[in-house]
Amino acid sequence: MRAPVSLCRMTDAPPAPGTAAAAEAAAAEAALPPVTMFGPDFPFGYDDWLANPAGIGSVPEARHGEPVAIIGGGIAGMVAAYELMNLGLRPVVYEGARIGGRLRSVPFSGSGRDAEQTDIVAELGGMRFPVSSTTLYHYVDLLSLDSAPFPNPLTPASGSTVVDLEGETFYARSLDDLPPLFREVADAWDSALDRILHLGGLQSAIRDRDASRLKEIWNALVEAWDDRSFYEFVASSDEFANLSFRHREVFGQVGFGTGGWDSDFANTMLEILRVVVTNCDTDQRLIVGGAEQVPRGLWARRSRGAAHWPDGTSVASLNDGEPRPSVTRLARGADGRLGVTDESGETRHYEAALVTCQSWLLTTQIQTDESLFSQKMWMALDRTRYMQSSKTFVMVDRPFWKDVDPATGRDVMSMTLTDRLTRGTYLFDNGPDRPGVICLTYSWMSDALKMLPHPVERRVELALEALGHIYPGLDIRSHIVGDPITVSWEDDPHFLGAFKGALPGHYRYNQRMYAHFMQQGTPDAERGLFIAGDDVSFTPAWAEGAVQTSLNAVWGIMNHFGGASAPGNPGPGDVFDELGPIALPE
Repeated sequence: MRAPVSLCRMTDAPPAPGTAAAAEAAAAEAALPPVTMFGPDFPFGYDDWLANPAGIGSVPEARHGEPVAIIGGGIAGMVAAYELMNLGLRPVVYEGARIGGRLRSVPFSGSGRDAEQTDIVAELGGMRFPVSSTTLYHYVDLLSLDSAPFPNPLTPASGSTVVDLEGETFYARSLDDLPPLFREVADAWDSALDRILHLGGLQSAIRDRDASRLKEIWNALVEAWDDRSFYEFVASSDEFANLSFRHREVFGQVGFGTGGWDSDFANTMLEILRVVVTNCDTDQRLIVGGAEQVPRGLWARRSRGAAHWPDGTSVASLNDGEPRPSVTRLARGADGRLGVTDESGETRHYEAALVTCQSWLLTTQIQTDESLFSQKMWMALDRTRYMQSSKTFVMVDRPFWKDVDPATGRDVMSMTLTDRLTRGTYLFDNGPDRPGVICLTYSWMSDALKMLPHPVERRVELALEALGHIYPGLDIRSHIVGDPITVSWEDDPHFLGAFKGALPGHYRYNQRMYAHFMQQGTPDAERGLFIAGDDVSFTPAWAEGAVQTSLNAVWGIMNHFGGASAPGNPGPGDVFDELGPIALPE
């Protein structure tokens, strides 16, 4: 899932290490509670709910062993399957491709490397995860997985950064190494966020987990900004209006995002603000060995102390080691239960089912009875807008980019942001004696569509040609080993796009989807079928959003079976009427 990094917000030069100012700044930061993905639309502490010794809840013993269909084996599906198993239910997983979903880590092949190096992967989907994703990291820690700083621009993990715009190349290790124009863009962005959108007040409420204060500020912003785009915010703010078009152009190309966020200029400003206010754009980490280990780890993890099931039971063992094929039909049976038909033609019936695939698949891949959702919900599901994304990776013999050019004293290659075809190029160092990985090109929307018709070999050539203009004389080809790996998510029939990108006016649709797990009072014909995933969340492209909506669905299914949250540890549904997202007038 997308993990943007704010060149403007995270790269302001800190006080020099070892100085009194640096020590004071570090102490002040350490004394503050962290900013987490606590809301802002629904400020519920999922991390605290999971960590409570009382557990998240229970279902009546009479329901133990009851099967629940889980449609989709990504992070949302696997979190739900794991937690439902612990409640004593039997998750039956349907997956048409592979466990992992858009956390897809693909090992390189064709290099002659030994099996010990299969952890050198191309991260085709989510590859960096902000530390503010505390619910996601609950499962990362549960699985004892290691993480490391992601090599984002102008961070110590990247070493150096090259910004290449309109044929002019700038080499930098910090923001202060770039021309003053970049600092002016950064200052304008920070000032506009705080003056217009109350960033400081929002983050203070998040740090304090003050739900009422957070909702008071946020709800007013929803009403004011739902119909307004990211670009409108930038262009209409006094801070940018007083600068040149060139400043806005630089902002769109490299100033905020993975190779520029001009591809998001059409999106609602609320979506961008959520990223900023929850620190999704700062302090990001990668999962060592690949992010796919998280959903696959939950699939295979053996339970201890689960209700009903003996110790050692896993989601995998409850599914005989393999998920069922992809789903082709969803319908209400004569007995009132949900009929789930898979590619083999077999139909099984369930009292409850969870759909975690992208919503467009409910009309294009899965024959879904219209009566299972209200017409307003169908409007929301069908109006979801997905963004295109393309990546191309190569493995190289070593992290050669750390070599120093004796003529310039600079690294021979750097993390690169450019207006050329590649847009963003990222360098992954697996150690001095191991192969490295280069994400040659990471692009979005129209830039991703430029890659769509081409096979992987042509994509590599196009990327190398573009990089050749930035690094003349550097022979990247000579370092490539093994077979290249690429993805275009919009070309995958199981996804049809990378992730949701909400347009202005889409808040009402998102609110309907997000609140769907609250099925008390819902007509019987629409009950028992739940939805989850990052496109259901208010934070599309972030694994944390997928995890949180999955836990909403777990609470909904628990409630559907007559269960309840543990005493003293209310779940999301118990406080939803009080803290849930504001419902704008229709």
